[in-house]
Amino acid sequence: MQPAHYTRSRLSEQIMNLPNDDKTCGWYAALPAPKPVRTLSGQQTADYVIIGAGFAGLAAARRLATLEPEARVILVDAQRVAEGASGRNSGFVIDLPHKFALEHPDPAHKQRLLGLNRAAIAQLESLIAEHDIECQWSHAGKYQGAVGERGLAYLAHFEKLLSGLGEPFRMVERDELQRVLGTTHYSRAIFTPGCYLMQPAALVRGLGDSLPENVELLENSPITRLERDGKGGFVLLGNAGTIRTPRLLLGTSIFTQEFGYLKNRLLPVMTFASWTRPLNDDECKRYTGTFNWGLTPADHAGTTVRMTQDKRLIIRNTYKHVPKYGRSIDDKARSDIRSDHRKALVKRFPDLAEVPFTHTWGGVYAISRNFTNFFGQLEEGVFASACDNGVGAAWGTISGTLLADMAVGADSSLLHDIQAVTGMPSLNPPEPFLGFGVRSRIKLAAWNSRSEL
Repeated sequence: MQPAHYTRSRLSEQIMNLPNDDKTCGWYAALPAPKPVRTLSGQQTADYVIIGAGFAGLAAARRLATLEPEARVILVDAQRVAEGASGRNSGFVIDLPHKFALEHPDPAHKQRLLGLNRAAIAQLESLIAEHDIECQWSHAGKYQGAVGERGLAYLAHFEKLLSGLGEPFRMVERDELQRVLGTTHYSRAIFTPGCYLMQPAALVRGLGDSLPENVELLENSPITRLERDGKGGFVLLGNAGTIRTPRLLLGTSIFTQEFGYLKNRLLPVMTFASWTRPLNDDECKRYTGTFNWGLTPADHAGTTVRMTQDKRLIIRNTYKHVPKYGRSIDDKARSDIRSDHRKALVKRFPDLAEVPFTHTWGGVYAISRNFTNFFGQLEEGVFASACDNGVGAAWGTISGTLLADMAVGADSSLLHDIQAVTGMPSLNPPEPFLGFGVRSRIKLAAWNSRSEL
């Protein structure tokens, strides 16, 4: 594959917009204190540098270290591992692509996506077993639920897509749903068996704690500038040190544009979740469902709900365009979102209306207007996986692994598959038209989907 030279922009020449995540992520707060941090200091050199220690960056670092055990690999992140987007999702590892991908006219395209996602799940399951990572990993499957007519129409469309794909699924009616979910709120759901559930922050930290010895993990070490060194390599500048390397891998998702690449091609969107404390004994008696399940909405703008293994209810909905990432959301916005989450909880579980939320948090991810993921070489010595379009855990894992293969010149059928299903995110219109258009579309989707929230 030739470098995508037309994606190249100037290397970073100004102060970057760094991650600014809230400090109220329940998944992260539930973890024990992390190991002592190692930060970037002094002048470092490495054979490979990966920026971003989420699912993609961790997978790339692990794979590079395995393929080239004598190489020095540095994995650097602006935050602690699991504080960023990979530790903030709803804890689904999904094998089936989202509906817009299932609508692709080429059956081979869809089968490649399935194969890539399932390779990621197998890889994660193997690592969890090998390193004894406690992360509530469970082959629980997933429900996709509908409330009213709008949701039922989406569900019927999903049923048609699954039938055409030849994938196993089961239609679940209200009475059976009530026994599983403990609520009569949903009219119908489709159950698909291939999804896994997990505690994302625990999984990401476990992957970070078990990296091979030739990977040096540097946290709380934002890279604020990226330069060419005049010898075909790169210099990464941080607050207290630099790193020189001939090869750079970006597992930076939406922040890839801050390094001068894929500019005006990625849209930063934040979605939000709240969770309760664990249900007490009395509340467990009033709750009539099972534990450890996950439901996503048939209408994509609806509400995701989970009951965790440790008996917490999670509500996730609300989308915001966040051009300044975390700085785009203030305390009032978080309070309003938390109130909306409370309404969604009470609708579904009125007998548990008094159970308090303990944490409300947001997470930023990248989408593209043409729903295309980028994977590949940006220019000589620079490789990136960016824009997961909301399927982060599986896609990040497999794309990071295969990006390492590409960087060292390894070949595989999976590498050919990911190259076949990825491409160039389309250009965005200029501001202020972009912001107005995205905000208007999100508001319209929320209004149309209000019965499913």
